[in-house]
Amino acid sequence: MAHPFQVTFDARDPAALAGFWATALGYRIPDPPPGFESWDEWATAQGIPEENWNDARALEDPTGAGPRIFFQRVPEPKTAKNRVHLDVNAPVAEGQERADAVEAHLARLVSAGATYVGHVSEHGADWVVCHDPEGNEFCVQ
Repeated sequence: MAHPFQVTFDARDPAALAGFWATALGYRIPDPPPGFESWDEWATAQGIPEENWNDARALEDPTGAGPRIFFQRVPEPKTAKNRVHLDVNAPVAEGQERADAVEAHLARLVSAGATYVGHVSEHGADWVVCHDPEGNEFCVQ
């Protein structure tokens, strides 16, 4: 039996990083608990000081198929290459249509704060290496 899981990112700015990854993955920020209009209203009701409201953020797949993504604030910056990274797949297509879809998604991600690193072509596969706004590596294919 498979076990549910979430992917967790350490972050300097969880809200900003969650915003980037929502764009990259087509995910959304979950609605606040019933009875609250916003997460800030919920945090106030929980007695969380305003300076801690950006300590964490979460994203969810609107279809419910993908894992939850969680961002937690840490004091230190990223210092080394990721041992795990996400591969973001452009809409499924073949040939030039697929290449165009990858380039279009790459352009959206760069405008959202990604850094383009380079194109790779190996063993009959092509992908693009990027960094998110906090330097985490990911690929677009």
